[in-house]
Amino acid sequence: MNHSDDHTDDHTDDHTDDHVDDNPTHVDSFADLDLPVPLLRTLTEQGVSEPFPIQAATLPSALAGHDVLGRGRTGSGKTLAFGLPLLTRIAGRRAEAKQPLALILVPTRELAQQVTAALTPYAQALGLRMAAVVGGMSIGRQIAELREGAEVVVATPGRLHDLIERKACRLGRVRITVLDEADQMCDMGFLPQVTEALDQVHADGQRMLFSATLDRDVDELVQRYLHDPVVHSVDPSAGAVTTMAHHVLIVHGPDRYAVTTEIAARDGRVLLFLDTRASVDLLTKHLRAHGVHAAALHSGKSQPQRSKTLAQFKSGAITALVATNVAARGLHIDDLDLVVNVDPPTDPKDYLHRAGRTARAGESGSVVTLVLSGQRRAMSELTAEAGIDPTVTKIRSGEQELSRITGAKAPSHNPLDGPAPRPKNTNEPFRGMGKSKGEPGGNGSPGGKGGKAAAGGTGGGGKSRKSREAQKLAEARKAARVRRGS
Repeated sequence: MNHSDDHTDDHTDDHTDDHVDDNPTHVDSFADLDLPVPLLRTLTEQGVSEPFPIQAATLPSALAGHDVLGRGRTGSGKTLAFGLPLLTRIAGRRAEAKQPLALILVPTRELAQQVTAALTPYAQALGLRMAAVVGGMSIGRQIAELREGAEVVVATPGRLHDLIERKACRLGRVRITVLDEADQMCDMGFLPQVTEALDQVHADGQRMLFSATLDRDVDELVQRYLHDPVVHSVDPSAGAVTTMAHHVLIVHGPDRYAVTTEIAARDGRVLLFLDTRASVDLLTKHLRAHGVHAAALHSGKSQPQRSKTLAQFKSGAITALVATNVAARGLHIDDLDLVVNVDPPTDPKDYLHRAGRTARAGESGSVVTLVLSGQRRAMSELTAEAGIDPTVTKIRSGEQELSRITGAKAPSHNPLDGPAPRPKNTNEPFRGMGKSKGEPGGNGSPGGKGGKAAAGGTGGGGKSRKSREAQKLAEARKAARVRRGS
């Protein structure tokens, strides 16, 4: 499989030269479409008054049964763009045990649950049953749901593969298949499981690929499985959204820890991205000790933990969500106005998808990336490839300019935790960056305490999980630079 990471949203129209939109009708109202009355009524009940651009462009084609290749920025309404026609076209039919009628494949557990939750009111209005099959949850319960019958299955590729292997799910009656965030499934190594599923669904069925990016990664799927698809690319990339402000903050290495802490202590929610699970856990622990309602989200957490954390962040009970890239795609969080790259992304697509967590559905938001002076050139190249023209500012902790851009403030502290002074200008014990303190490009302090490696550091023996994680990350960064021609 050829992973191509050097194409971003701004270079994702290659397919449009090869496929002609033979059904270019756009609609201004859901009422203009041949949707069942229960769906129209549910749209009104859900407060959905008019189609988003991706919906207006793709709904006529999808309802007519065409294969669809759609690009819309995350938060643009893709779920209803494929969900409404899928539900409409299977309305009135009943699935037999273990044999769904429609399949929606997504890359992550969180996105599977989000898609299921978003479409459930509409499915219920039509008397259709949905089942989410994802890893990290009881496979026995999922087998029971499929045995009872579900018209629509929302699945991650790995768990679907397990169910097929156990003969708990058969796809021969699936006539509508959706791949949501198809390029990420390819990036994550799911292509074999995806093709396995597509080889088993009904050969004459409808296929729809939706993603924020449509690049070379999905070419194999498009060429093998889509028949004369109608192509729609209606939304700007995350970098072109006018309501999104991009900032690169140049920080002094030892001051980076304090800057991060002050941003996390702001009034209002913030999503902070780091590269490794270890650095996420360390920063989360530190923020909690300084009175910030913080929680960690990464692949090392169980699915119930991840679901609970997301629910608390969405409700505001948690104000600082510290995450790896597991939160970078597909997640919809209303009214989130700040995303911070504590560790700069390695690749333009990663930047765009992290950024896409804010400024969703027409709202405004800011994306802030913290970089050291030695990383400025690499960051400039990355933002240029991503189509971003950020505002670059040199910053120190405690400065008014930092507060103006991010809302940063000095953290509060719970007296029960004992004395906690203002964050010191040191990167111990948290470094981020996935680097050891002696590695070029790392931001660890040479005078670190006792030579102990922090988050993502390699430490003395180089045998720990942290060191293996750091080595893997360093290799990924090097590979990304090579792909970008650095």
